[in-house]
Amino acid sequence: EDAMQFPLLGSASLFSLYLAFKFFDRNVVNMIISVYFGLVGCAALTVTFSPILGAMLPKVFTTKRLQKEIKINHPLPQSIGGESPWDFSIDASLADVLAFIASVAFSVVYLKSKHWALNNVLGIAFCLQGIERFSLGTYKIGAILLVGLFFYDIFWVFGTDVMVTVAKNLDGPIKILFPRSLVPNAETGKIELSLLGLGDIVIPGFFLALLLRFDAHNANLPYFPTDCHASFPKPYFHSALVAYVAGLATTLFVMIQFNAAQPALLYLVPACLGSSLLCAAVRGELKELFAYSEEEEEEEEIQADTKKDAAAKKA
Repeated sequence: EDAMQFPLLGSASLFSLYLAFKFFDRNVVNMIISVYFGLVGCAALTVTFSPILGAMLPKVFTTKRLQKEIKINHPLPQSIGGESPWDFSIDASLADVLAFIASVAFSVVYLKSKHWALNNVLGIAFCLQGIERFSLGTYKIGAILLVGLFFYDIFWVFGTDVMVTVAKNLDGPIKILFPRSLVPNAETGKIELSLLGLGDIVIPGFFLALLLRFDAHNANLPYFPTDCHASFPKPYFHSALVAYVAGLATTLFVMIQFNAAQPALLYLVPACLGSSLLCAAVRGELKELFAYSEEEEEEEEIQADTKKDAAAKKA
C-alpha cells in the first residue's frame, strides 16, 4: 500500500515546489531549501565519512567516545511532539566529531560557492545513506514501486513542465550535475550542465540492494551478523547493475540526441525489472524471487540486538 501511495506523495511534493517557484521569489525559496539541505547535508556527510576516518586513523578515534545525556520534557500532545522527554543525548566517537567538523566546513563552502562538484558530493552522500537505511522488504513491493514511478516520471516530464521547471530552478543537491563542456558559455560565462535527479539513482538503488540481499539469501549467508566483505555469487545484482548502466546510457544518448529532457525511469525501470525477471527465468527461480521477504531477517536482527543489549546491561 505504501509503495502504491509513494508516487502520489511524490507528485504532491513536486507540485508544491512548482507552486512555490511560481508564486514566490525564486531566491527566497532557494535560500530556505539551501538552509535545509545544509543541515541535512552535515548529517549525511558525517555518517558517510565517519567510518572512513575511523578506518584510517588510530584505533583511539573509534574507541574513545564522548557521551552526554540530554533529555528535555515537553508539554505537547504525543501526536504533535512525540514521546516526552525529547532525547538529545550524544554518543559519538572522536572520528564522528572530526567528520562532523569537516562536514560543517564542507557545507558552508558549498552554500557559498554552489559549485557543481560539491553539489555532487552531497548528492552522492544522500544516495548512499538513503539506500543503506531503506529496505523494500519484498520483490513484489519493489516491482510495484518501480512501475508506479515509471508512470509518475513519464507524466511529469512529458505531460507537463512541472518536473523540468523544478529541476532547473531548485538550486540544491537533489541532482547530480554533469558538465557538457569545460569551456564556459560565451554569453552566460557559466559551464553548461546536464542533470540526473537523485530519485533516478536512489529508487533503482533500493531495488538493486534488494537483489543483492536476495543473492546473499540464496548463498545461505547469515543476515546477522552481516559480513560486508563476504564473497558469494551475485547473478541478480550483477545483471541488474549492467542493465541499469545500459538504461542510464540510453537515457543520456536520447537526451543528447534529441536535446530534450527525458524521464530516466522510462528506461531504467524496464532495464531493472526485465533483467531480474530474465535472470530468475533462466535460473528457474521465479517462484523463489517473488516469495522472497526480508521481514524474517529483520526480526532476527531485532532479536539479536535485544540479546546484545540485555548482555551489555548485565555486564
